[in-house]
Amino acid sequence: MRRLLPLLLMVPLVAGAATSKPAPIAEQVAEYAERVMREAVPDADGPGLAVLVARGDQILYRGARGRASIELGVALKPDHVLRIGSVTKQFAAAALLKLVDEGHAALDDPLATYLPDYPNAQAITLHQLLDHTAGIRNYTDLPGYMDEGIRRDLTTAELIEVFRNEKPDFAPGEKWAYSNSGYVLVGAVIEKITGKPWHAYLAEALFEPLGLAHTRYGEDAAIIPGFAEGYSLAGGKVARAGPLSMTQPHAAGALVSTLDDLWRWNLALHRGRVLKEATYRRMITPAGAATETHYGYGIGVGQLRGRTMLTHDGGINGFLSKLTWLPEAQLTVVSLRNADGAPVPPAERRIAAFALGDPYPDPAPITVAPADLQALEGSYRKKAGKDTRVLRVVDGVLTSQRSGGTPYRLVPVAGGRFMFEGSLSYLEPLRDRRGRTTGLRFFPEGEAGEPWERTGDAPAARTEVDLPRAAQERLVGDYAAPQLAFKVFFDEAGVLRVQVPGQPAFALKAESAERLFIAEVDAMLTFDTQPGPASRVTLKQGPTELVLDRKQP
Repeated sequence: MRRLLPLLLMVPLVAGAATSKPAPIAEQVAEYAERVMREAVPDADGPGLAVLVARGDQILYRGARGRASIELGVALKPDHVLRIGSVTKQFAAAALLKLVDEGHAALDDPLATYLPDYPNAQAITLHQLLDHTAGIRNYTDLPGYMDEGIRRDLTTAELIEVFRNEKPDFAPGEKWAYSNSGYVLVGAVIEKITGKPWHAYLAEALFEPLGLAHTRYGEDAAIIPGFAEGYSLAGGKVARAGPLSMTQPHAAGALVSTLDDLWRWNLALHRGRVLKEATYRRMITPAGAATETHYGYGIGVGQLRGRTMLTHDGGINGFLSKLTWLPEAQLTVVSLRNADGAPVPPAERRIAAFALGDPYPDPAPITVAPADLQALEGSYRKKAGKDTRVLRVVDGVLTSQRSGGTPYRLVPVAGGRFMFEGSLSYLEPLRDRRGRTTGLRFFPEGEAGEPWERTGDAPAARTEVDLPRAAQERLVGDYAAPQLAFKVFFDEAGVLRVQVPGQPAFALKAESAERLFIAEVDAMLTFDTQPGPASRVTLKQGPTELVLDRKQP
């Protein structure tokens, strides 16, 4: 459920669209889409992916690949029902905005008007809840909460109690930080105004009038016809999705839907059937502290092939989703996947670009001399920020690792580009007149390039040492800080691992008896040196440094 966070890529907007060929007909789109889907889901017997691309009222492609139920061998179909995670926020935002249009609320109303007992409610506005600038602590990030707390059935009031007394991340309106807690409060405000459960009002005001017959609250006890099973992918293995009570995602992520319903929703919302024009414009226009992150109300603003796209991602136990609208082309793009824990293949983005008549190129890999790869090794810093990344050759392959992130293999292609394996993103080296590498341009999802400057040589690779079992055993335990919790444990094969609740477990490799690192995410754990079990550990990952204490049994 932590992945109720948006996966949406925030990129600067560029005026005008890229030059494109005439838009292809539906048959051409479908032929291309089938090839892309086979590449995106190579294992047809594993979890599936369903995609819909439509130009206005015309469906260009509607298909699925993989299994809705691996256990029963049931193929995923385009009309299966799946959880949509944080795409729920778009519906919750529209529902509250509809109440604003009807005069039952105002965006500048303080939260105190509806929840007078909530701390600092007089300083928090509905606008700030909707665009994540209220500073309210995200309850799914509370230490240990994703272990057991997320499984409890809670009322709205009980769920608010989970985070109401947490220290705010910042003063209301000062910054932007994605918060599921803020959208729980959006749901609570809807309930206060209407006197109905938040999802009952959404059904009455949105789902039923718009004919969204398969969009509903995904409560645990409900029998939902056509509902697909959810899975988790980690370390190349498939498992059933982790349990959670669906009372907890609330208005931040508890809805289920289908490809077709989300397409109909896009047409209704973006063609003026849901909100007044001025209210809709506020919904899709980032303002204030949300401007830099390009986030409106339940909608992010980004690019696809140089064209404006309005989009939101969702992730919840067992499911990933993405809903996009390209206003210029009146194009709807929907993808639903019944698995979490693995990167979403960019199938829907590739199909959408093809449908625009501006497809992403299919560059063939080329061979680059080892010396030329080594010339690209180094440390780089983003010019418009503090982010850093290291390029390093590993086993003959150039890799890129962002500070605190995962290393990605880079595939050299024609034109001097290096594609991120399995992605549309790529790097272009920048060189001076002597041919020396001075920087990079990074093109996220193949869109507008970001300049990165070379700051020095790549740091030396960490050296792993063998740590005796007794030295490893003193590190085993549960550790927590206000911002984070994790456990250190031995797996079935006797490998020492660390795991944050709701995330994959990573192997710990030792530099010394006290210093252990996680190669996959460039993180270092430094344990105290006192005799006996470690009582404290310091996590260093990118710019983040946290001290966590051992939890007492």
